[in-house]
Amino acid sequence: MQTSAVDLNCRIPNNVGLADDPKVRRALERWQPRYLEWWRDMGPSDFATSDIYLRTAISVESGGWANYDYVRMPDYRWGIFLTPRQREAIIHVGDDTGRTAWSEVPGEHRNALRRLVVTQADTEPASVEQQRLLGRTAPSLYDLRNLFQVNVEEGRHLWAMVYLLHKFFGKDGREEGEMLLERRSGDPDKPRILGAFNQPCDNWLSFFCFTMFVDRDGKYQLAALRESAFDPLARSCEFMLTEEAFHLFVGETGMARIIRRSAQLARQDANGDVRAQGGIDLALIQRAVNYWFSYCLDLFGGEISSNAAEAFAAGLKGRFKESQRYRDHRALEGVYTLPVVEGDRLVDREIPLRNAMNELLRDEYIRDCARAVNKWNRVLAEEGSSVRVTLPSRRFHRHHGIYARHCFTPDGELIAPERFEASRDRWLPSQADQDYLAAIMQPVHEPGKFANWIAPPHRGLAGKPIEFEYVRP
Repeated sequence: MQTSAVDLNCRIPNNVGLADDPKVRRALERWQPRYLEWWRDMGPSDFATSDIYLRTAISVESGGWANYDYVRMPDYRWGIFLTPRQREAIIHVGDDTGRTAWSEVPGEHRNALRRLVVTQADTEPASVEQQRLLGRTAPSLYDLRNLFQVNVEEGRHLWAMVYLLHKFFGKDGREEGEMLLERRSGDPDKPRILGAFNQPCDNWLSFFCFTMFVDRDGKYQLAALRESAFDPLARSCEFMLTEEAFHLFVGETGMARIIRRSAQLARQDANGDVRAQGGIDLALIQRAVNYWFSYCLDLFGGEISSNAAEAFAAGLKGRFKESQRYRDHRALEGVYTLPVVEGDRLVDREIPLRNAMNELLRDEYIRDCARAVNKWNRVLAEEGSSVRVTLPSRRFHRHHGIYARHCFTPDGELIAPERFEASRDRWLPSQADQDYLAAIMQPVHEPGKFANWIAPPHRGLAGKPIEFEYVRP
């Protein structure tokens, strides 16, 4: 398990020694055709024969870890990569802090670890399914290529988790691997595990919100699992975070480009009417932010959670950058102050720190999202707009946790359900919004050209100009 050299010549590229592990290799080679069948059925539509300028992981080293070249997506070589350890891994979170990390799954934690791996794994194919039709309405070849890069890397992240299931969880793991290819995003009978991954993502505003907010949740979930006492899981997540950074770039800069163009179009119209010019108005952008951000907050779990406390105590998950930011890695002392609903008002309550592990991770996520939103608002200032984008309260539009049974304004004010319903279309995308977005989402496939509703990027990718032919028919 300390292997670092990447075997690129085998059927499944890897640095986990599959050549010397015939049982796991055969199991994964049996799973591979099922995966490819799923990709053909549920992966990106219409572009299977196109040459896409993609990066493919070829190394686990910090420099030169990827190769860029034209690839047809069905031929993409999905591999299994773990970041190598430079020294013995030590547990640095929970009750066993300071002891040697686990190279195998302890029996007492087997079910909890499997559940964590499966939940993380399930998000990867789900996002591909949600985005499978977006290529038909791409605003440029640059954006089309970025969509496909995100898709193939989500597929590779699925491979990373399925390897762990096959290697360490025996028959149960193999069965879980099969079910990962049977569930479908939004399917009423076999939905994906987490709610945000069953929501439609059928226009490019939603896609950029998704990669901004949902993939950012993935960053924090992977960062928490990177602190795991189960060393193979920690090392898998560490490499996945390398790829995840690009997905966040796509979302954050994509939203910034839409926002810039919206401000430009508003300035060019005598009445400030962005829609009259086929653009996406800032009010709709705000409603999309409200929708996706609030759904992503649910992904962190309940605000008060005994399961999170037990996972932390056992060393299954840690806090964000546990080693760098915290001195007390057991968190046996301390409290977290949380506003809770009592009657018709909010009251602060102190809860044990371990029971607030989900909320601590949610805090980190919100701060990171706010940093990105501040950058968008600087774009608006540059364009002379007085409008600003804001993040809604963490209590707004929640479906899980202590706030799910109540209604709040985007500012976090507790209100009656009737008032929420009366204001829904002002705060969240309406059907009319969805219809408008569907009408303006027309494909632009000429190199260097962009749809009217989005500004071009400042530069191209991988040293290539904006006019580069990122996708060849």
